[in-house]
Amino acid sequence: MVEHNIPKEKFQPAHVDHAVAEKISRPSLNFLQDSWIRIRKNKAAIVSLVILVIIVIMAIIGPMIRPYPVNKVNAPHASLPPKVQGFDNLPFLNGHQDIGGEDVNVYKTKHIEKNTYYWLGSDTLGRDQFARIWAGTRISLLIGVVAALCDLIIGVAYGLISGYVGGRVDDFMQRVLEIISAIPNLVVVILMLLVLDPGITSIIIAIAMTSWVTMARVVRGQVLKLKDQEFVLASKTLGESTPKILTKHLLPNTIGVIIINVMFSIPSAIFFEAFLGIIGLGLSAPQASLGTLINDGYKSLQVLPYLILYPSIVLCLIMITFNLIADGLRDAFDPKMRD
Repeated sequence: MVEHNIPKEKFQPAHVDHAVAEKISRPSLNFLQDSWIRIRKNKAAIVSLVILVIIVIMAIIGPMIRPYPVNKVNAPHASLPPKVQGFDNLPFLNGHQDIGGEDVNVYKTKHIEKNTYYWLGSDTLGRDQFARIWAGTRISLLIGVVAALCDLIIGVAYGLISGYVGGRVDDFMQRVLEIISAIPNLVVVILMLLVLDPGITSIIIAIAMTSWVTMARVVRGQVLKLKDQEFVLASKTLGESTPKILTKHLLPNTIGVIIINVMFSIPSAIFFEAFLGIIGLGLSAPQASLGTLINDGYKSLQVLPYLILYPSIVLCLIMITFNLIADGLRDAFDPKMRD
């Protein structure tokens, strides 16, 4: 066998720079910073967030872009198909419509001024559909945001207290929830209409009175599961106050469920308002929401399909974006999902 002579220098201990070895390479991050780093990796949530921001911006400034007032009736311009500048040769955006199997330039037939453009068409009263869609989106989002705020303020607080205190207090609070949930939302809306004038105020109050019940029950269930965990018992042993235990330990560990329910409550409230519009208990004319616009478009679906198409697209986008954002926030805020 061949012997290999290994230099003694190689058996010396390696030189260690203690200043470099003890250096923390990853910066210290708080809860929100760590959550933002993880949610950025979810491409679907980021794209949905961008789309939702665009929808919110358009709901604010959209009605002001067009020169036509939202509720102005212009009978000569009634039932005009979509027409956009520079798209004269593109179907569905050139002001043409199929009438009796024949392609007809409706703007020319009705002798509309040459430089008149309705980007998404006009309704049966001659009102600009583009302006009305974004004005309706504004009202629908307002109703959804109010429902979400009621879930956060009332439902989360009610569920935390009921689940953590327990005992007779929990039994009494749950009986109150059962009484409230036994009353249908439609009955509450009808009662509000008897007291208040029909409109957005009565709808918001009716939703605010009942929308938080589901959130309270979900949060209570999570608190019942977490309040006997070791970290909560350790906090009690160290003398932590009840409000700090609720806000510092129990609330962050239920944030995933809270976010999901909040994100679902917004489109649910929007659909509830749309249902009210269909049965005639929604917003009164000339106010518009996505629900009333879809209801109006349904009446003339075979003749003017664009009246129901565009508000339905906006409503679907709102639903999809909220669901994808909720999924991304659930993973980002859940402590179990941390790296």
